[in-house]
Amino acid sequence: MIRVQYFARYREALGLDGEQLRDSQDFATLDDLRRHLLARGGVWEVLAEQNLMCARNQELCSLDEPLEEGDEVAFFPTVTGG
Repeated sequence: MIRVQYFARYREALGLDGEQLRDSQDFATLDDLRRHLLARGGVWEVLAEQNLMCARNQELCSLDEPLEEGDEVAFFPTVTGG
């Protein structure tokens, strides 16, 4: 199982704080997981944004990061400040 969390505008667009995906063996990388979520269509297209940030087990990473059973993944937008 992989736990997925959505933050900021992704949480608002999807109407979810997070979810648990039981078929974690289907996802070798974060990008595999993201593509699976994008295939849901509609509001899930928000995860196709270029400025998508991600973390695996609370550490920033890239979409080519490998996934393992029990991982926690977070998707969030780039944050800028002034």
